[in-house]
Parts: sequence; structure tokens; C-alpha cells
Amino acid sequence: MVKEDFGPHFEWGVSSAAFQTEGAWDADGKGPSIWDVFTNRKGKIKGAQHACTACNFYYGYQQDIAWVRKLNIPNFRFSIAWPRVFPKGVGKPNLKGLDFYNRVVDGCLEQGITPWVTLYHWDLPQALQEKGGWTNRDILSWMEEYAGYVVSRLGDRVKRWMVLNEPAVFTGAGYFFGVHAPGLTGVRNFFPAAHHAALAMGRIGRLIRSEVQNGEVGTTFSCSSIHPASSRRRDVDAAIRADALINRLFIEPVLGLGYPTADLKALAAIEKYMQAEDEKALPFDFDFIGIQNYTREVVASSPFVPYLQARLVPAIKRKVPAITAMGWEVFPPAIYEMIKKFSSYPNIPKLIVTENGAAFADTVLDGQVKDAERKQYLIDHLAQVLRAKQDGLNVHGYFVWTLTDNFEWAEGYHARFGLVHVDFDTQQRIVKDSGKWYRTFLSR
Repeated sequence: MVKEDFGPHFEWGVSSAAFQTEGAWDADGKGPSIWDVFTNRKGKIKGAQHACTACNFYYGYQQDIAWVRKLNIPNFRFSIAWPRVFPKGVGKPNLKGLDFYNRVVDGCLEQGITPWVTLYHWDLPQALQEKGGWTNRDILSWMEEYAGYVVSRLGDRVKRWMVLNEPAVFTGAGYFFGVHAPGLTGVRNFFPAAHHAALAMGRIGRLIRSEVQNGEVGTTFSCSSIHPASSRRRDVDAAIRADALINRLFIEPVLGLGYPTADLKALAAIEKYMQAEDEKALPFDFDFIGIQNYTREVVASSPFVPYLQARLVPAIKRKVPAITAMGWEVFPPAIYEMIKKFSSYPNIPKLIVTENGAAFADTVLDGQVKDAERKQYLIDHLAQVLRAKQDGLNVHGYFVWTLTDNFEWAEGYHARFGLVHVDFDTQQRIVKDSGKWYRTFLSR
């Protein structure tokens, strides 16, 4: 397998996120985000860690952009921190915050790197959460104000835009299970948050398209291949319900297919939050859809689980051959299965894998990080992406998660995904063997 096997127009990149890398949590007028607040709550983050400094990208962005160049990576995906640009979410913008992103964009272009910008990667301004956050329908106008300001000032140079990062995760983990910021629970929070996130994709997508000439507008979805725990009818039905929630809840409304209530009847409760014209406002013809896959999930029937009547069977209980530091099974065919699933929708122009990677327990020895497991993970998953492409499926790009080790949300600094190792005490960088492999692969 060589790069040329994927064709001359295949997009190669690496992805990152503002909160996980920037640090400088209150520098130069930045306001607090829901994650700044959440990380200060006892017991929410492994090791009571926080992202006040993280990877220090705010002050060392030039160094990290240089690493992207050194690794021969032509595309760099990063996100804008909403509270860095609008400390209170709306109102008066923070010019120093916007200036930082101007410098990042210009720094990429100076290095010959194409910037791909995600507008929302989970760090909602805390001031807006105090008004209900994603449960408040006003989030649509709030985000429109923020996005309009950013896009109008960066859109002359940034031509690749993504609206949301993984709405299923930030609404599910943040507004139903409470394990991510803002830590809310229950369907009374989840259903309105989910509906407003679904509406935001089309609304902001239309805004970007109207502002950016010769641009491409996308959004990203988390996805996991869902396998039933057995061939019994109850497990197969449970897997169908889980697939509707995990993989289909957001993509299908965007494609004009509505919410997948036929396969998960509990989703019918979302209609309570729909208003006149919402059905017309949900669909949007994105230029590309980003899919983000790391593993598969095995699902069993569980009548005691509310709404879903299904449960995930942890990889460790299934005694699978390989598990990552996140407790996820290493199962490369999952990415092929998800490309095939999303390719089956008739109205997606193109798919791009906007995140794929693995966390393992890296060790620095004699100034080197020999992360053979991560390197093999990337090789095996890329082989599945190539298989999909050779089968005529609609995949046109692949971005590794992530450039540097970073703050991995509730996992803190425990889970290291980077191609570049970070010593969080000294901020020293070391390219791992996986990064060296990716560099060589992209240089051929």
C-alpha cells in the first residue's frame, strides 16, 4: 500500500481541537467555556487534570504547524474556541482572540498547509450554558452570530469549513449521561439539545456557503460499526436500535430523511421540540461529510436500559485480541463498514475520514517513542480505507487523530493519541515512530 494507490486527489491530513491543545484558558480576554468549568468539578476528569496549559498551542502554534510541515501533512484541521472570540458567547467580539486564529491560518498558508476549520468542537461559552446552552433554541441565533463573524473574517483564506464536531457525542455525553461538559442528564436535556444541534448544521452551513467563495462546507459525525452480540432476534433488534441512536440520529435529518424513529421509537419524543418549518430547515446539501471512526460496538438486548433496551458489551469482557488505552477494541474492518454504510446514502457528494487514530501507553526511551501498536493501527485502518476506495465507495480523504498528545476530555492526559509525543511538564515534542511512518508514507 502506497499513497498513490488512493489517487492524486485524495486529501491527507491531521486533526486537532482548540480546547484539547491551546491552553491559555483565560489569556488575552478569553472567556470560560463549559469545559473550563467542568474540569474544575471534583471527580469529573481522570487524575483531577485540567487543560489550563494543555499543549500550549496558543503560544507555540508556530512550532506545531512546523511539525505538520515536517511530517509532510498537507492539510491541518483545527477548531475555533468560541469563548476566545466571544467571551460571553455573543455581543462584543474579542479582537485578540480572532487575531490568534488569523495568525494560525496565515501560519498554515505560509508553510503550504491547507487549513480546515471546525467552528464548534465542544467548548461552548459558559455564559451561554447559563442560559441553557444547547437546550435553548436561541443557540441557533447565538451560533449564527459567532459563525458569521468568524467566517466573514477568515473566509478569504479558509476554504474548508466544518460546522459541528460529533453532535451525537457532545449531546449524548454532555446532556444525557453527564460524563462530559456541561454535565447534564436525562431526556429533558438531551432531546432539545439534539434537535437544536441538528438544526444548527443546516443553518450554519447555509451561512458559510453564502459568505465563502469557492469554499467547501462540511460537518462531522462520530460513528461505530454496530454488531449484535448474537444472532438471536432480540440482540439483532437491539443492534438496530443502537445504530439508530449512535450512527443515524444526526446524518439522516441532514439528508432530508427525518429522525430514525421507525427503528428507535423513543426518538419520537424529539418532535415536542420541533417548530413549524423545522422539517424544511433540517436538510442541507453539504459538500462533504466527515466520518470519525475508532472501533466497533457489540450490542446486546437489555430490557432494563430505558428507551434503548440495549447495552454495549465492553471489549474487555469479550476478550478481544487488542484493546486501546480507551478500552476500545482494535477492529480495522469497522472503518470499511462505516464508509460503506454512509456511502449507501444517495445524496452525499463525498465522504472524508476526518478522525481515526488510537491511544496506547507510550514510553519514551533514549529520546524515542517506538509506538508499534499505533503504527500498525494506522496501517491496518488505511488498508481498509483503500479497500473501500477500490470497491468504488465514496471516500476522498483521511485525517489522523491527532497531531500531538493532548487533553483527552474526561480521560485527561492519560490517553495519548498523538503522532507527536508531548511531555506536559516541559512541552518538549518527540515524533513517534507512527509519525515517522506517516511522514514517509506521505512523501512517497
